[in-house]
Amino acid sequence: MIAYIRGKIAHKSRTDVILEANGIGYHIHITLNTYNEIVNIKDELKLLTYFAVKEDSQTLYGFANIEERIMFEQLLSVSGVGANTARVLLSTFTAGEMRKAIISENVNAIKSAKGIGPKSAKRIILELKDKLLKDSGGASEAIAATLMGDNAVREEALSALVALGFNKTQVQKALNKILKQDPAINDSGELIKMALSQLSS
Repeated sequence: MIAYIRGKIAHKSRTDVILEANGIGYHIHITLNTYNEIVNIKDELKLLTYFAVKEDSQTLYGFANIEERIMFEQLLSVSGVGANTARVLLSTFTAGEMRKAIISENVNAIKSAKGIGPKSAKRIILELKDKLLKDSGGASEAIAATLMGDNAVREEALSALVALGFNKTQVQKALNKILKQDPAINDSGELIKMALSQLSS
């Protein structure tokens, strides 16, 4: 699998990017959210990628952050959801918003995306809700819905603490406990310090 591509921007639009790396131009399809994150980058760019291989095509999809790529892969695991549908969903919602809509079973929000009907929205919720809750450290639905309100802060803290060598499940439980008590925390540095005190005790 091609994990990421770093290269010079040869072309950039709201739907695709061409990055030149080692003399090769890589055509990469992107979401609107990724475009909004890279719109002001003029020269060199790094995109996380997902390489989709079919009998009649090979397509690269690019993402500005790991959360979006993970959500893209999770959406692809849903029966009947292809890469184009996943890209539409992640152009309509950020990864955090998509996660929150699934966990809170917000069918109306999901079906507001172009080409997504109520049946598809319900199938996405049915097939992904439990998985997303499990990935959140086994939080209850009510807690998880609160946590996902500022998913970026939580995910940044989670990544940092796991990188320091702490067990991911233990870190998730600590973060869930902290955010349950104080859901207004919006600074990852503060969240990391609070989690460290719990994990080290």
